[in-house]
Amino acid sequence: MQQCDHSHCQGKLFVVGIGPGNALDRTIRAEKTIRGSEVVAGYDRYLGFIADLLQDKEVISSGMTRERERCAKAIQAALQGRQVSLVSSGDAGIYGMAGLALEMIRELDVDLEIEIIPGVSAAQAGAAALGAPLMLDFACVSLSDLLVSWQEIERRIKALAEADMVTVLYNPQSKKRVRQIQRTREIFLDHRPGSTLVGLVRNASLQDQVLTLTDLEHMLDKDMDMRTVVIIGNSRTSKAGPWLVTTRGYFDDKK
Repeated sequence: MQQCDHSHCQGKLFVVGIGPGNALDRTIRAEKTIRGSEVVAGYDRYLGFIADLLQDKEVISSGMTRERERCAKAIQAALQGRQVSLVSSGDAGIYGMAGLALEMIRELDVDLEIEIIPGVSAAQAGAAALGAPLMLDFACVSLSDLLVSWQEIERRIKALAEADMVTVLYNPQSKKRVRQIQRTREIFLDHRPGSTLVGLVRNASLQDQVLTLTDLEHMLDKDMDMRTVVIIGNSRTSKAGPWLVTTRGYFDDKK
């Protein structure tokens, strides 16, 4: 990889979480960083979410599964002395590009200044749309077994189900991949009643956001895809009017 050898060359790579897609859910820090960058790299769909920030920018775009390619191009541009924003949807450090960028820089063994800009994750945006289901301990699991084996994912799901942990599922299913969500439901039903509340949020925070409140017994009857986050409640999760809430114990003395 070509690296700038001029003493005045001060490139920097920013890995920026742009939030779930709605401009109102971007952080000021993320917007300021992207506006101050010369080069912006990202997945085609996510670049569309920040089109208003890309005027006069050099854009590096690519499709799904091309993460390594665009990360390498972003690092290359920064090593050549450019200010580069490598963008992720949600938070860059939660299923985003931050980990890949750090690993790639380590593998390349290059000296490059890097800064990671946090963003609002899909789990946070989805939870807010449903109410307050993440008020206590919770965990996120991606059901995509593209990079992680299903055996490893299933082991974690079993531990979370047994621990009565509220669980957020990313990438629950696609047209070709449905067995993972079916098996996940089976595991949770081994430890929790079928009446356990479940919230589905598709396209969290976007104009076409869709909310569905259901339960473990019936969750597979509902539409879900790779843009859906699934929040499986625990023994403390209940309804408060139209909202979903996991109680912390403020009113436990009334029980």
